[in-house]
Amino acid sequence: MNRIYDLEERLINFAVLVIQVIDNIVSNKAGNHLAGQLLRSGTSPALNYGEAQSGESKRDFLHKIKIVLKELRETLVCLKLVFRSKLYKDEALVNTTMKECNELVSIFVKSVATTSKNLI
Repeated sequence: MNRIYDLEERLINFAVLVIQVIDNIVSNKAGNHLAGQLLRSGTSPALNYGEAQSGESKRDFLHKIKIVLKELRETLVCLKLVFRSKLYKDEALVNTTMKECNELVSIFVKSVATTSKNLI
């Protein structure tokens, strides 16, 4: 797998993965609820990262990056719920998406720490 270092592109690709997972979630009450939640939290990081790029200040940038991290963590929990409840049709797709989400969380934890340190 090629490592993608352009974070905006990587977040867009992640949002596409999330949409594919949503299309593979079983259609029942729990599946529909989690699919809706996953759609919101899983596509939000790409959108918020785009907004962060035009932050008005370093503090504004940091605030928006923290929102990206918050949404990624929410997405990871939602994916775990889908996985543990077996609400998927394609287990490999859910696993791939959880792995990418975990990696993105790690990247943004570091980014928040670095940006916070640079504000002092």
